[in-house]
Order: sequence, then structure tokens, then C-alpha cells
Amino acid sequence: MREMGIRGVARRWKAPKTTVSDESERPPDLVQRDFTADAPNQLWVTDLTYVKTMFGFVYTVFITDAFSRAIVG
Repeated sequence: MREMGIRGVARRWKAPKTTVSDESERPPDLVQRDFTADAPNQLWVTDLTYVKTMFGFVYTVFITDAFSRAIVG
């Protein structure tokens, strides 16, 4: 393609617009950023992320047990 002077179509993906958080409305940090646990089911943590698909963005959420690191939801 370089020798012929042609290029493929470059599609730029647009990041989704997410919520702008308001510091005054943020809930308290109940674990003080300490994500360790001494036994199963004492602390669950969650992560929300977005994935680009050919139809747009979809959101995924995983709930993980901090002790075993197993996905529980």
C-alpha cells in the first residue's frame, strides 16, 4: 500500500462523555483506601468501565471480593 501511495481508512474513536463528579457530593471513603480483607465476604469492591463496540459504548461492572479476588457479581 505504501508503494502505491494508498492508506486504509483511519477511524478515530470518540471517548464517551462521563459524569463530572462534584467533590461536595462524594460519599465518604469507608475503608480509607485500604482494600485488604482478613476473610471472604468482608469487603467487596467494584469497578465500572466502558467498552467500545461497533454499536457504541457499553458499560461493564465487576464486583470483586477483596480477600479472594474472585468476581462475585
